[in-house]
Amino acid sequence: MRLIERYLFRQILGPTLFATLALSGVAVLTSSLSTLDILVSQRQSPVLFMEVTLLETAQIVALILPMAVFVAALVALNRLHTEQEIVICFAGGMSRWRVASPAIRVASLVALVTLAMNLWIQPLCFRELRVILESVRADIASTMIKPGQFTHPAPGLTVYAQAIDDNGTIKNLFINQTDHQGTSSTLMASEGRIAKRGGAPVLVMRNGSDQELSKAGVLNTVSFDEYDFDLKPFLTIEGQVRYHETDRYLHELFFPDLTQKWEQTYRKSMIAEGHERLAAPLYCLAFSALALAAVLGGAFSRLGYGLRIAAASGAAVVVRVLGFVAWAASAGNVSLNVLQYAVPLACFLISMLVVMRQHPARAPRPAAPPLALPAGSPA
Repeated sequence: MRLIERYLFRQILGPTLFATLALSGVAVLTSSLSTLDILVSQRQSPVLFMEVTLLETAQIVALILPMAVFVAALVALNRLHTEQEIVICFAGGMSRWRVASPAIRVASLVALVTLAMNLWIQPLCFRELRVILESVRADIASTMIKPGQFTHPAPGLTVYAQAIDDNGTIKNLFINQTDHQGTSSTLMASEGRIAKRGGAPVLVMRNGSDQELSKAGVLNTVSFDEYDFDLKPFLTIEGQVRYHETDRYLHELFFPDLTQKWEQTYRKSMIAEGHERLAAPLYCLAFSALALAAVLGGAFSRLGYGLRIAAASGAAVVVRVLGFVAWAASAGNVSLNVLQYAVPLACFLISMLVVMRQHPARAPRPAAPPLALPAGSPA
């Protein structure tokens, strides 16, 4: 890479890194707002909240990297062209490809980073995230019991607790349960605690009573010092964590285990997810070419390139939306997966044709014809 090309490369790489960090910060903030329920409603620790937020950010960063390349390339190229540095490069004999190649190199590096995130980092993060979320759902005390509130974790079941202290002891516990035969029973205890008996979760209730009202209207009351209320029937999670499409590696998406009913049902969706991960890095190249077309695809203008930049921005949005449409359509028809590659490649090729097109200089205006002098006037 020659000196001037290295200079252009650095001028584009800096804004790319800055745009990536800025957009990633917005992504982290958005992700944290969506997972705030873990900290507030389910009473999990701030460390777990931050861990979930960062794990969710992996996929968001992979989505915003192409847009970061687009924004950075527009900013850097517009500044270089406005300050006539690119004009000087052309005047010095540099070809259009040599001027555009630093932006393509930056986009290629970002595309490789995006590919690595899609193929390895995202599945790794999402698998860990899935395990964490399943463990949070398995925390019966946080999902089934909320201090000061009546909750209904299952049909016919009502739970109330006055408070839960820092040691996990539940104060003044009330449980009302109605079975399918219409028999109602009410358990009341001064305190309780979540424990395990034989590997199954139970709610150990102490110093309480069990009141049962039969269909005949007879009330039976039994006092107890300790009673184990079985929680296993109210668990909604399975013993084994099931990974979704976003949690799987590429070979698991393209070669699913068809002996599993879930993978039989979502086979087309898994294949579409795999192709989307391979096609997503191409948007880095496509958007970089769009930025080049916006700045280098027309004649030099001292007034700026606002209209061309706005048109390129609109085109980038349209291209990305078409990509999402192709992704959604491929989930129902495997043969449409080729469209996931066609959309960014078509954008890249058309944009590069606009960039490499030579713009002829404006022809000088013809000189005005000399005015005819009246007859007899002095020459």
